[in-house]
Amino acid sequence: MPSDSPAQPLALVTGASRGLGAALTAELAARGWHVVAVARTTGALEELDDRVKAAGSPGTLTLAPMDVTNEDAMRHLCRSVHDRWGGIGLWAHSAIHAAPLAPAGHVDGKDLEKSIACNLRATALLIPMVEPLLRAGGGQALFFDDPRGGSPFFGAYGATKAAQIALARSWANETQRTGPKVTILTPAGMPTATRARFFPGEDRAPLADPAAEAARLLDLL
Repeated sequence: MPSDSPAQPLALVTGASRGLGAALTAELAARGWHVVAVARTTGALEELDDRVKAAGSPGTLTLAPMDVTNEDAMRHLCRSVHDRWGGIGLWAHSAIHAAPLAPAGHVDGKDLEKSIACNLRATALLIPMVEPLLRAGGGQALFFDDPRGGSPFFGAYGATKAAQIALARSWANETQRTGPKVTILTPAGMPTATRARFFPGEDRAPLADPAAEAARLLDLL
């Protein structure tokens, strides 16, 4: 782990290794943030760290290769962040399980359980762990809506993603006066691996560049 960087604002990005999460992590580092980057894949996190360093970004990363559905691991991480830095300025939650598309009458039970575990249960467990860190750091939480609930074949993903955002909206309304601020934004379509699973063969040329989209979303905060 890199040395403490008290002069840098601190962010926690869950789901940081690929897609929008990786782009947000790189953009935050480019803006001088120290980012605790959480994802399951160690190699992908290390590649991201190499790209951040090669870009000469003023910010730095702490790599946390762990699964957001592992409650004990996430509790230990949040406690470690508290003990080391006290609080955080931003939590960007981009971790998602994208179950294969299937008709509602043929949703696979295991895929549904994975979707519930990652998209809903992990979010519900993380909010009370991260909220004290955000309060201590005067920070805010950022969630990403994907309004595909009810679309054909998006049953498992759409239902659990919609449930995640409903939970985030409740949290946002509950903390309007007390903080932390909770923001929900809707990213533009990007050529990510998740989208490729949903729309194989799609013309990717019109899609938004993840780096540019990450910058746009952060500018909205």
